[in-house]
Amino acid sequence: MTTTTPATITATTSKKAATGALTGLALGDALGFPTEFSSVPRILDTFGPWREMDLPKRAIVTDDTQMTLALGRGLRTAVERGRLGPKRMERPVREEFVEWNRSPENNRAPGRTCVTACGLLAAEDLAWQDASQIHSKGCGANMRVAPVGLVPGLTDEERAGAAQLQSALTHGHPTALAASDLTAHAVRLLAEGADPTALVGLLRSYALDNRDVYHQRWLGDLWTRSQDPDPVSFVRRGWDDCLAALERLRAAVGSVSPETDPCLATGEGWIAEEALATGLLCFLLFPDEPVTALRRAACTAGDSDSIACLAGAFAGAHLGAGAWPAEWAERIEYREELLALGALWDA
Repeated sequence: MTTTTPATITATTSKKAATGALTGLALGDALGFPTEFSSVPRILDTFGPWREMDLPKRAIVTDDTQMTLALGRGLRTAVERGRLGPKRMERPVREEFVEWNRSPENNRAPGRTCVTACGLLAAEDLAWQDASQIHSKGCGANMRVAPVGLVPGLTDEERAGAAQLQSALTHGHPTALAASDLTAHAVRLLAEGADPTALVGLLRSYALDNRDVYHQRWLGDLWTRSQDPDPVSFVRRGWDDCLAALERLRAAVGSVSPETDPCLATGEGWIAEEALATGLLCFLLFPDEPVTALRRAACTAGDSDSIACLAGAFAGAHLGAGAWPAEWAERIEYREELLALGALWDA
């Protein structure tokens, strides 16, 4: 069981890591929204030098932030009912995902995997494992998982299980599960004051420690929908993909120029392990310059909004609510709800 010392609690709450992470996630999402699907030369031609990119006047977010909020609401409901567990979490999160899918605000080019799975989740008599898209490892699960890393008081098993379950509701591929778990773990480590220079090593150790762990209590028989012979073989595939991505990240952190597209080193972010690695790379290139990290993440050839949303979550968890310019933070879409969840978890 995870223990949290008073010093860690003070460090996490005094900087308001949850508020910082959720605000940064939404800001990155809004900054990357107009640049997604564009090449870097086209972005530079349209928006000018990447280090001077400004937040759009209407700071509109994508499904990345919308689904983060849906997960956050579901987790809040689950925790209000008692100790977090798979049955207590699955129902409210499932309901929030279905509600998001049906909402008229779900008009921000959502991913096909999320829409398909959420449509199936609406059938109450269908086991969630049968709604899960077992062959999808798109980034749609780990771009929304930050709340799992921010909810206080969870054990290691609860946090890992919750991160993987929220992924599995839509993206059942083992790499999607592992990447979501690693993303939530990274957010938690940074919120608790981990040194960014040690982060890649800490994540690699975590991946190796969990390489053979199938969270049966949380995932049930999900693995049987795959072609793997057993649950351990199933999860190993995911962790091995993530370990390879972390190795590319490790090499990139010490060698790439911040002036080149990070996607060239760690991937374009359309799939889970690449979104994690490239979002982390943008943060680690500028660990004490959060706005610069967001601008670098938004000026990429890949899934720019998701990459920037992850970079913003990492930077905000590390530096806290004070990381973000007030003139940006005050006009982000869904600001009041983001602040309400942040205040709840910072408290």
